[in-house]
Amino acid sequence: LPDAEREVCAMSLERAKAYLKEYKMEDQIREFPVSSATVELAAEALHTEAGRIAKTLSFLVDGEAVLIVCAGDARIDNAKYKAFFEVEERIGHAIGGVCPFGIKEGVRVYLDETLKKYETVFPACGSSNSAIELTIPQLEQLAKPVCWVDVCKLPA
Repeated sequence: LPDAEREVCAMSLERAKAYLKEYKMEDQIREFPVSSATVELAAEALHTEAGRIAKTLSFLVDGEAVLIVCAGDARIDNAKYKAFFEVEERIGHAIGGVCPFGIKEGVRVYLDETLKKYETVFPACGSSNSAIELTIPQLEQLAKPVCWVDVCKLPA
């Protein structure tokens, strides 16, 4: 990565660490010698199935940033999404490391129902080579979602 990108990733990771420190969970962050910026890379780095990667998608809704955390193998269902939200992106974390921790003030987080089929999931922690394993109740506590939504669909 170029120096500027590396600096943004480091600051983003530190912001997530600072947030998780409030819950005494910063020591549970895993950093990898390889990229975990995509669901496939994260699943490979963690030796787990793609669905357990808690993928965080960012969107701009009515001029405000929102995050939807869903199973890694899920895709946005446009009809469901449009029925609940509206449009596209902005947050406070580096691409590949977007997560619901240490985000900008006013960003709303939603958890998608696709996550509920797993006991634990692995959201990123602000950088393209970090993740933390959380139970669904822990994810709820840390992400502070507005609510659970059903806006994604799993592969057939």
